[in-house]
Formats: sequence, C-alpha cells, structure tokens
Amino acid sequence: MSLLEHWPDLLTLQEAAEILRTDPATVGSFIQAGKITCTEIAGKSLIPRAFLEDFIEKSYRVCYNEGVEIRTPAPDPQGAAHLDNRIELDCAPQGEIEMAKITRTVILNGVKHWIRANTEQEYADKLLKLVGSQGTAQERGKHLFADYALNWFETYSKPNIATATVKLYSHLLIYHIIPAFEGMAVENIRVDDIQRLFNNMDTSKETKYKVKRLLNQVLNAAVDDEFLMKSPLKSDRIKITGAESTTTATYSVEQMQYLVQHIEDIKQPLDRTYMAIQALHPLRLEEVLGLKWSDIDLEHMALHVNRAVTHPTRNQPEVKDTKTKSSVRTIGLSQLTVSYLTPGKADEFVVGGNSPLSYTQVRRMCERIQKDTGFTEKITPKRFRTTVLTDLYDKTRDIKLVQAAAGHTTADMTLKHYVKGRGNVVKSAAAIESAYTA
Repeated sequence: MSLLEHWPDLLTLQEAAEILRTDPATVGSFIQAGKITCTEIAGKSLIPRAFLEDFIEKSYRVCYNEGVEIRTPAPDPQGAAHLDNRIELDCAPQGEIEMAKITRTVILNGVKHWIRANTEQEYADKLLKLVGSQGTAQERGKHLFADYALNWFETYSKPNIATATVKLYSHLLIYHIIPAFEGMAVENIRVDDIQRLFNNMDTSKETKYKVKRLLNQVLNAAVDDEFLMKSPLKSDRIKITGAESTTTATYSVEQMQYLVQHIEDIKQPLDRTYMAIQALHPLRLEEVLGLKWSDIDLEHMALHVNRAVTHPTRNQPEVKDTKTKSSVRTIGLSQLTVSYLTPGKADEFVVGGNSPLSYTQVRRMCERIQKDTGFTEKITPKRFRTTVLTDLYDKTRDIKLVQAAAGHTTADMTLKHYVKGRGNVVKSAAAIESAYTA
C-alpha cells in the first residue's frame, strides 16, 4: 500500500492518527474494539504498519461494495464496484477515515503536510493553495529530521547491515533520536539540541555512545547533501556522562571445576555436547551454535570457527559470518570435550543437527543443564567466555595468546572487557613484598 510506504514499521498512536485523519483517542478506541492490533514496548503502544494497512483495507472494502449489501444508491446494473456506491453509515466510524484516490505528502519549511484528492486537478489546486498559505517570501525549503533520518536508514543503512544491527538502529531511532528532534528541520539542529538529547537519556553511557555513532552517520549524510555546513555533533562542547555498563561476571574456579566434573550428570546428549564445548573453550554462544562437524578436527585437536548463529528476532536463527574478520580463527580442542562428541555429517551443526537452535531452545537447554548438575547459579553462556579467557590469561600471562583465542582485533579489547583477573589485595601485597625483600 503506497499510502504508508514512507512510514516506519512501528507507528505511534499519534502517527496512526495523522494517517487516519483523526485523533489518538479515536485510534485507541479502535484498538480497544479489536479493529486494530497493537503491541506494547516499554509501556508504549505501537501499531505495526502491516496491521494498520489491514485496517485501512478492511475499511475500504466496507465503504465500497466488495461483497456487502449496497443500500444507497442502487447497485450498478453491470455489477461492477463503483466509487459512488458508498455505505455512508459504515464509511466514517468515529473519525471520518477518508479514502481518497490520491494521498500524498509534501514538506514545506520542514513541516509535513498530507494532501488528499480525487483527481490530479484537485490535488494541484490543493497544493497551490497550501503553498500560497505559506507566504510568498518563504525561506529556503527545509527538511524534517524524522523524514530525513528514516529515509537515510531505509536507503543507505538497512540494506547494508546485519539483521541484529537493523533492530538496534531501529530501536535507537524510534525511542531516542527521532523523539529528541520531533518537528525540527535538519537545518535547524544545533549543538544545544544534541546536548539536551544526551542529558535527557536515562540510560547507560554505552547506550548514549551507540546513539552518538548512529546520529553521527545521519548528520554526516546531511552535510554531504549540503543541508548542514558542519555536523553539530562534532562540537567539543558535547559531553556524554552516565553510569558505566555492568561487566560480565566470571564464574569462580571452584564453580567451573564443579560444572566440568558434573557434565556426565547432564541427561540429554545434545546438552552434554553443548556444555563440554561452551565451558571449556573461549567461544561466543553464536560461535558454538555455528560449529559444524566439518569444523571439528579430532586428528589435530582443533576447533575451526568459521560462522555464527544469531537470533535477531529471538526465535528465528540466522546463520552469518563471524562478528569480525579476527573472529575467524582456529583454537585448541580440549581433551576433556572429546568423550562428549558423537560426530555427525560434515554439514550438520554440532549443537542442533540439521538446523541451528533457536533462542528459546538455548534458554531451555541451559535450564536443563542447571537442573541436571544441581548448579546453584544460572547457566549463562556469555559468562563462560569471560571466565575461560580470564583463566587462560591467569595461567599463561600471554595477552597475545588470549587475544588470538578470543578472536579480538586488539589486545586492549581483551584486557578491557574479558580478562578480569583472579588475584586479590592479599596476593598483590605478597607480590610486592617478594620483589622488595628478595
């Protein structure tokens, strides 16, 4: 339906009301009556665009005689549907939803206007009238930020990024960036507006930096289009503060020893295979799920990491390349793992068989493992990677070795996010004493 093709996939009540030429309260009544389906995200009602299209199509069929009884005027003798065969009682429920032949938007001075008409001449007359109402001495045409950002996302970003990144960018645009500049033209955005965006975000500093990186791409595009002389985001005045994100905690050495000793207690063979690989190797969950039997080299005791399985829509696994080029790597295969491996066909997934596991299947598998082993904490895949890398460094003190095992581009990444250290204040004091009293 071309009517909605430039709108986002999820519409607010206000946006839906604008499309339907009514008010948000009326849209809310449609939702309560079950005529429009919506979803709740973070306490906010959002209407999937496809559902709003269905509602409009149904309203159209009610208004024009497609399988309904025509009461006035009389049916066409040829039986053909005609635009004059409208059922007036059904055509304007609580908000007068007008279905014109032509429905288009124009942006004047950074403000979006809807024009509906039944003929091209009527559309031209309304457009000229609208332009005239804006005054003869208009400033240079400006561009509504919301429209510009969404067009950039759909045209330049979305087709060239991973599905998980699409979801992230959509979330950041809809819930943080676009609301901060609602009603503003791209050309009118100033440093103060951007600083207010970050000041008003009640999130971690990491989320704010994600918003900054995405907004930077949009504003750089505006500079390329010569809508801005310089991106206001480049200003040194902008400050980003906030709480640091919580780092992933490691399991203790004692906890890891307990789990490794109780792998045999896990009832289902697939669960045992998963646990033996995840708990004893520095792999991301998506890398474990992406392993195929052709990647297991028992002769040379090696694991080849060549792909990943992500869950951008939670329960729809997606097989893709690894996170970075550095993530494609070969690591040693633990001897403790071998006894829990029952090789299958080369192209089958080690954990999953013909198809990779879904998000729900992974969660339930972790719950079974916790129950079978009697482990007192949750089985969290991400914690195993952090734990293994921490203990690998603790035993070897070779950061380059740990970096290669992790598949990181830089050693700084490994040290900052994954190597937590097993020492304590007593050990540090003993080390100093040893150095100075030798």
